[in-house]
Parts: sequence; structure tokens; C-alpha cells
Amino acid sequence: MPIGKLNNLGSMRNVYLKYGSLISPIGNGINAHFNAFKTNTSGLNWVDSIGFNKENLPLGKISLAENNSLQYMLNSACEALKKEHTADRLNSPKTCFIISSTKADLAQLPNDTFEPLRTILKAHFPSANEPIIISNACISGVVALNLAAQYIQSERYDDCFVIGIDAISDFVIYGFQSLFALSDEMCQPFDKTRKGINLGEACGIIQLTSRKEKAFCVEYVSGKTSNDANHISGPSRTGEGLFRAVSKALKDAKISALEIDFISAHGTGTIFNDDMESIAFNRLGMQGIPLNSMKGYFGHTLGAAGVIETLICMLSMEHSILFKSLGFDEQGTPESLNILSENQEKKCQYVLKTASGFGGGNAVLILKSVQ
Repeated sequence: MPIGKLNNLGSMRNVYLKYGSLISPIGNGINAHFNAFKTNTSGLNWVDSIGFNKENLPLGKISLAENNSLQYMLNSACEALKKEHTADRLNSPKTCFIISSTKADLAQLPNDTFEPLRTILKAHFPSANEPIIISNACISGVVALNLAAQYIQSERYDDCFVIGIDAISDFVIYGFQSLFALSDEMCQPFDKTRKGINLGEACGIIQLTSRKEKAFCVEYVSGKTSNDANHISGPSRTGEGLFRAVSKALKDAKISALEIDFISAHGTGTIFNDDMESIAFNRLGMQGIPLNSMKGYFGHTLGAAGVIETLICMLSMEHSILFKSLGFDEQGTPESLNILSENQEKKCQYVLKTASGFGGGNAVLILKSVQ
């Protein structure tokens, strides 16, 4: 289905985010992840003889997946959805599925790598609309959530299920190794001794809906994207793209930067990304706001990152707890940030989620508590 033109943006409805499902190396289910984050338990583990030189690398790899982890994750996530929602809702013409993934099933090359995902969704939800695919590097998940919100606001759909999913593959490992961006140690976002990313795999689903209902939810306030137009893989040295995206999202939300209670940053653990984010947040006057990176829990899950990290933001808002930024010990960016070194009890009214990626892309969204 083509995305097409959104209508009726002058009379926008409220949009609410609700838990869908989450599977990662940490476990299967929202509660399993909440318990792991409370105890600062990482899903990263050492994997032997992998990568270009067959070395041992820390990765967020799902051990339960016997063969194709991508298909295993999506099947598991769809089964969880069917337990929580009626077939009428999942197959309704007013329901949309959006898949966020950078590479999808690379085992299918040279054929369409997204076809297996379409096939799995069709098997679980035979009468559902054709899924929409968002593949925009590491900002895919936040872009997909923003698109889903626009669909709900414009009344094109009543429900959108955003699926963020990516799996570890030799192709992706070799690619990051060629850029000297893959760490051979546990990642340390924003830390002085950081060496790069750890890759991970996960599948997360968030339901966006016009109905508040009784289950816990948070309100979608605003979201924006931008592009640095700087370099194919390196971010703007001034943080210009992220600065503009956050500025516009705050303006749309009609709140000031200091009204944000918590920032879930991209925080890959690479030198350039973390430096850029520190500069952008300081330019915005947000350097004192509590901030973390979740890459120390999941690794970098590429197209899944924006979705699964937003799910954890929702847990923070529900339980009034901010989670420690794993791997961080000593400030290592040109501008200082208020990085969470321990879990912190805090009631959050507004949360900012950001993502930045290859090609200079930046995407942000702002969530509001409805409790």
C-alpha cells in the first residue's frame, strides 16, 4: 500500500502508545525486560569465532533462535499480539502494520529481503492490510512511530502496530568492522574509553491508537525528522540535524526544552555519534536533563532500536524509574551531559526519544504521561 497523502490534518485526534510485545536476548515479554532493566542486567554476551577475523565479540544475540532469528522473533511477537487483541481488530481495514527494519532477512539475497516478513504477517493476520515498510537506517523505528501517529491523527487508521525488527548477520558485522565502528569490548556509550558499538537483534511492537481505554498508555505529543546532509556515515560535527529536529518537536509540542524530564538518547558508543549528541543537547540547553543510552542492554539493534527503546521509555513512565546507562563510567564527550550512572526514581511527564543514523538522518519524538 502506498503511503499516499495524509488528509484532515487540521482536525487531529489524540494518539496513544500501548505495549505490544518485545523479544530480545534479555528475554521474551515486557515484564521480563522490566525486571532486567531494574537490575541493570544486559543481554550482551560473548560470541566465539565471528566476524571477519573469526574473533570473539560481544553481541546481543538470541540463543533460542535455532536457524533464522528474524523469522523466529517475528513469529513469537505475532503470537503475543494475537493473545492481546481480537482478530477483528488485527485484520480490520482501519488497522495498519508498519515494519521498521534496516536489512530484514538477508538470507534472501539477491531477492527481496522483506518478503519473508510480509509472508509471516499474512500467515498470522490473513485479512490485514499490506504492511508498510520503513527502512531508513538506524532512525527507522522512530520514523515509523511518527508515521503511525500521523495516520491516527489524520483518521486514516484507528490502530497502527509498529514492528521494529532486525537480526545480526555476517553482512552487518563485516560492514561495521569495515568502518572500524565495532567494539571488541562491551560498549560504553558516552564514556571516555568507548571503542564503538556492539550489535544486537530484537523485535518490538508498539500499538498506536486513537482509543485511550483502560490499559496503561502514554500520549504521543510530537515528532520530527531531519538530515545533516553531511556525510554518508558520519554525523554533523555541530549536531545541527539533531538540534533542528528536537527544536521543531518542542515547538510543535508547545513546551520548552527544560520541561523534558528524561532523554532516551541514541548513544551508540562510537566517538562521532556520542560527541555529536553531546553538542546538540548542549546547544538545546538540555545538558542537565537525565539521559541514558540503552545500547548496553540490547546492543545496537538498528531498525528495531527506536521501537524497543521507546517501549522501555514507556516502562520508565509507568513505574517512575529511570534506568542506568550501562557501560558509562567517566564523561568522554566534548560537552558534558547528565548521564544516569544509577537507576533513579523520577516521575516523568515528558520524555524525549532520539535516534540518529547513517546518511545524516535524525528522528525524534516526545511522549507525555496520561496518569
